[in-house]
Amino acid sequence: MKTFTLPGTELEVPEVVLGLMRIQDKTDDEVRELVNTARDAGITFLDHADVYGAELHGCERRFAEAMQLTPGEREQFVIQSKAGIVREGPYFDFSYEHIIASVNGSLEALGTDYLDILLLHRPDALVEPEEVARAFDELAESGKVRAFGVSNHTVGQLELLRHYVTQPIVANQLQLSITHAPMIAQGVAANMQGLNQSIPRDDGIIDYCRLHDIAVQAWSPFQAGFFDGPFLGSDRYPELNAVIDRLAASYDVPAEAIAVAWITRHPAKTQVVLGTTTPARVAAAAQGSDVELTRAEWYELFRAAGYSVP
Repeated sequence: MKTFTLPGTELEVPEVVLGLMRIQDKTDDEVRELVNTARDAGITFLDHADVYGAELHGCERRFAEAMQLTPGEREQFVIQSKAGIVREGPYFDFSYEHIIASVNGSLEALGTDYLDILLLHRPDALVEPEEVARAFDELAESGKVRAFGVSNHTVGQLELLRHYVTQPIVANQLQLSITHAPMIAQGVAANMQGLNQSIPRDDGIIDYCRLHDIAVQAWSPFQAGFFDGPFLGSDRYPELNAVIDRLAASYDVPAEAIAVAWITRHPAKTQVVLGTTTPARVAAAAQGSDVELTRAEWYELFRAAGYSVP
């Protein structure tokens, strides 16, 4: 498993992250098997959110109950959680009060004194960045949160936050897979009149993150689109799966590893966030970190996914 120092921190993080949004109904043994399989594969970065689970902080609590981490074991993991989504609306709330309450709830549910990273969970159109800055300052000074980031934020939204907060924004969690890659695909086909792919949709977000040392965390790495099913093995993507299967055989890895390798091959500092609760799939995906696709292979997958290379 390849690792890198997360910009703006002293954290050494793996390229693959274990997302824990679907563990609410898992038994203690199932949670432990999932987390231990990930750890054995080099995945020591865990992704939570306050809204994951049947109730607020449900999956965080389920994780803590199952794992019963000692302080020494806790230090072996990078634990990230998120705040800002109010499920009852749904709506978003980046107020000082909501952020502080959410973090305190996460710490209690997780049974830990600190979060390594806190992400603002999707943008709040009513954000008052001064309130975010106040919350971040308090959480940093108290030692409750060591680093801060966002999810699904645009260039403008990041600029606004960075103008007010004193801490570096270290990560932006964005949906990215071979078949859901507009942030990459637009730049490949820029300035091509009449080509839908050339229409800017993400304001150059991936280049912005590279320029400002913000790690990209790719969620739904196997999803074809926005929660409309995986592309791996799907008859909707026969050409793409044929290329994936050929490359998987060539590198002697599972198909999941090729899907991960396509993301990690991009030179942005990128982590791939897995959402599966199947230990075998976690182990399979983790192998992608050690696959270094050639430029020709990367672009072949890109074209097979339906994108144009002018």
